[in-house]
Amino acid sequence: MSSFRPQSEALLSQLADLFRLLGDTTRLRIVLACLGGPVAVGGIAAALALPATLVSHHLRLLRAARLVKSERQGRHVLYSAADQHVAHMLRDMVEHIAEPHQESA
Repeated sequence: MSSFRPQSEALLSQLADLFRLLGDTTRLRIVLACLGGPVAVGGIAAALALPATLVSHHLRLLRAARLVKSERQGRHVLYSAADQHVAHMLRDMVEHIAEPHQESA
């Protein structure tokens, strides 16, 4: 196991901000909806039964944090996970919480 340690307080602060952002279940659901590939705001809103304006607001925050990216296709803006790091991080966290809990001695 590697001994990963953020090198600066600024990096730790950015990491904490990222986790706070994903701590909101609506934003987390939106990021998860973007993992399957490019999807429009309306598609996310319909899939999650949320107002499109709320989805748009959260997408702006998620894009600013580089968790999702946008791509214009004609009149539509499509959103997807920013990169494989986002997908891997979420997959790893889901696997972590799904593991049976064992008390350490």
